[in-house]
Amino acid sequence: MLFTTRDPKLQEDVPPGPQDAPADAIISPDTRRGDTTARIPPRQARTKKWPVLDAGGPPNKLDLKTWRFTLTGLVDQPVEWTWEEFRKLPRTRVFADMHCVTRWSRLGNLWEGVSTREIVKHVTLRPEAKFVLVSAYDKGFSFSGGQTPWTTNMPLEYFLDEDCLFADTHDGQPISLEHGGPLRLVIPRLYAWKSAKWVRGIEFRAEDTAGFWERGGYHMLGDPWKEQRYGRIGDADM
Repeated sequence: MLFTTRDPKLQEDVPPGPQDAPADAIISPDTRRGDTTARIPPRQARTKKWPVLDAGGPPNKLDLKTWRFTLTGLVDQPVEWTWEEFRKLPRTRVFADMHCVTRWSRLGNLWEGVSTREIVKHVTLRPEAKFVLVSAYDKGFSFSGGQTPWTTNMPLEYFLDEDCLFADTHDGQPISLEHGGPLRLVIPRLYAWKSAKWVRGIEFRAEDTAGFWERGGYHMLGDPWKEQRYGRIGDADM
């Protein structure tokens, strides 16, 4: 007789809803759109699993003893945290849906970590800071050959939405390496490629700078409800 172990990330037929979230969790607005169907953007399909997708696999070496997270760019004074220091920052929980540009949606995720609004409290942003460029520890393939550092971009206002955070747990468990652990960014209201895995820092910029997938043809913003999957660099509304 064969025995199989149930995937701990496999959801039930009915996905979690806002009513299932802990009382102290921030509820992402898109989870309140209605029933399961109403929560799924155009031309997406719900998955009960948590698929693994990335540009080139996890970083080869990711040691928490040497791990660093930085805030740079248009700030009066750059900031750097070790893993131990980052873990001491005030924490929050967020209940949110996740939508991948490859057309799957995982509904009802519970994230825990440090909110993006909290990390910005530790720097003084210059008035001209309007965008962020997120960098990660992994490398993606270069569209001209070889490998290139992985980055993604977004407007500062989206980065600072109340349901955005740097998460180290998912549904009550530490985020595994394949899913972006030890720390990943979560931007629920944009396609999931903006929710960068293995994050290492944020650079605040005056202008929008295309990241890895954006240079390859992905949309500069990536709103799933507007189906902003692809577009020319600099197009905000394609």
